[in-house]
Amino acid sequence: QVQLVESGGGLVQAGGSLRVSCAASGRTFSSYVMGWFRQAPGKEREFVSTISWRGGRTLYADSVKGRFTISRDNAKNTVTLQMNSLKPEDTAVYYCAAYYGEALAVSFNSYDYLYWGQGTQVTVSS
Repeated sequence: QVQLVESGGGLVQAGGSLRVSCAASGRTFSSYVMGWFRQAPGKEREFVSTISWRGGRTLYADSVKGRFTISRDNAKNTVTLQMNSLKPEDTAVYYCAAYYGEALAVSFNSYDYLYWGQGTQVTVSS
């Protein structure tokens, strides 16, 4: 079992930066693939980024590539999404998610993720 708690959302102007973090409970955090998804009002949840449990492999949605960076600290049981050059279209609730996977496994498919956090709101004003 893994419990996930997001933090760090907020309000920022377009062009600004925010960092959202996810704290995970459980002794086997290092064996979990971690991902970030987001859901804007009236839209479906969409993939943002994912990182393998060894941290060596990452994937990003095209819409955030070059602006967002995912990282993890297995010793601290945390995964972080650094978001730069934010745009109004980045406004959404951001969710942290996890599933048990192989060392370099990553997935952009939400159905692969077994555990989800409650989400944190990110609002980018124009």
